[in-house]
Amino acid sequence: MKFERFTKEDFNVFTVDGLDERMGELKKQVRPKLESLGEIYAPFLSSLCQEEMFAHVAKHARRSVHPPKDTWVAFAANKRGYKRHPHFQIGLFESHVFIWFAVIYEADIKTEYGKVLKTHIEEIENSIPSYFVWSKDHTKPDTISMEDLSREDLTALFDRLEKVKKAEILCGLRIPQKEAIEMSKDEWDQTFKDAFTTLLPLYKLGATI
Repeated sequence: MKFERFTKEDFNVFTVDGLDERMGELKKQVRPKLESLGEIYAPFLSSLCQEEMFAHVAKHARRSVHPPKDTWVAFAANKRGYKRHPHFQIGLFESHVFIWFAVIYEADIKTEYGKVLKTHIEEIENSIPSYFVWSKDHTKPDTISMEDLSREDLTALFDRLEKVKKAEILCGLRIPQKEAIEMSKDEWDQTFKDAFTTLLPLYKLGATI
């Protein structure tokens, strides 16, 4: 299955009860699209980041009871995995599609990256648009709009990343289900490319560590 767009059926996967049942629908309905997105945008991100980027589609292999509430494809400059590295993501919850730059709690650079973000806070304020959002937990759909964050709020987010063991930080776009379903393949292509380009400075800051 090639990626054309997201459909209502993709989001409905997250309403299926039962781990095995939902995983079956994920593998059939959504995973082929994520694999296609990985093939399409790994080369784009490799060119953008000026290093080879590898696509990693979520397998949810460790789950034994609770069905996944979201799924994604991640892009990192490591062939073996992405969780320990700064990375990009495309994925979806039932409520929305997300496009992220992410440093999650397994990341080796997490503490130092929190410090770097604080020293570049003015640059971040100037480069991240007001309609972009932040998250401090990749497992939850909740986000905070850039427009609603003061410098003190941003500093607190970055400070938390530096000092709290399980802290994470993600920045990017959240596109509600209804809007996502209406978008064409070309609109998605432009949205993905624009979002990744906007998030590149955050990735580059991680490369300085």
